[in-house]
Amino acid sequence: MGEAILSALLKKRLTLPENVVVKEVIESRREHLAKMHGIGVTGSGVEAVRPADIIILAVKPQTLPEVLTELSGQIKRKQLVLSIMAGVKIDTLRNGLRHDRIVRSMPNTPAQIGEGMTVWTATGDVTDRQKKTTRNILGVMGKEIYVDDEKMIDMATAVSGSGPAYFFLFLEALLDAAVGIGLPRDMAKQMALQTMLGSAELIERSGREPAELREMVTSKGGTTAVALSVFEEGDFKNLVAKAIEAAYKRARVLGGERI
Repeated sequence: MGEAILSALLKKRLTLPENVVVKEVIESRREHLAKMHGIGVTGSGVEAVRPADIIILAVKPQTLPEVLTELSGQIKRKQLVLSIMAGVKIDTLRNGLRHDRIVRSMPNTPAQIGEGMTVWTATGDVTDRQKKTTRNILGVMGKEIYVDDEKMIDMATAVSGSGPAYFFLFLEALLDAAVGIGLPRDMAKQMALQTMLGSAELIERSGREPAELREMVTSKGGTTAVALSVFEEGDFKNLVAKAIEAAYKRARVLGGERI
C-alpha cells in the first residue's frame, strides 16, 4: 500500500521525487524504489523523517513497536504524521511518538488503482492546511471521507477496509457456480465482473437505494426471485452482519480494546 500511495502521489504530481525519502529496511527494496521512482531511500527512520513536512506511516501494525522506539521524540511539532495502519489508535501513536499532529486513516486495496475508499480522522492539533493536504493525498487513491469520531475508523475497517475481500469471495463463489452449470470460466468472469461494475454504477447514478433496485429487477415467480429465496433461506443478510461484526471487533482488539 505504501508504494501504491507513492506512485499515485508522483503520478498526480502532488510531490516530486526529489522531495520524497522512504525508509526501507531491505536493501533490495531500497534499490528497487530508488530505480523505479527516482526517490531518496534510507534504512534509517530518523533520517527519513528529518526533512519531511508529512510523515506517512505505511507499515504493518506488528512492526509498530520498532517504529515507535526509533521515532519517539524525533518528530518536530509542525510535522504531520499520517497513519494507514489498521487498528492502531491515535493515542497509541501520540503517546509512542510523543507527537500531537496525527491523522489516522483506513484505505483499502483498490487504492492501488486510484479507486479506493479511505476514511480518516485527525487530532485537534492538525491545522486546516494540513487537513487540506491530507484530503489531496488520500484523494489520489480514490474517494475519502472525514469523520470526527475515531470509533468510525474501526467501523470503516470492517466495511470498506476488509470489504474488497468480501467482494472477491462472492465473485469467487459466483464463478465456481457458473462453471458448475456449464459456462466457460473466462466467459463467466467477464459476465460477472461487468454485472457487478454496472450494478454499482447504476446505484451511484440513479441515486436509488439498493433494496429498491433489487425489488425493481425481481419479478414474482421469476428466476431472480427463486435465486434470492435461496439466499434468504441461507440467512444471507444475517451472515453478512455477523461477518462485519466480527471484523469490527477484531479491529478494536488490534487497537488494544478488551471485548
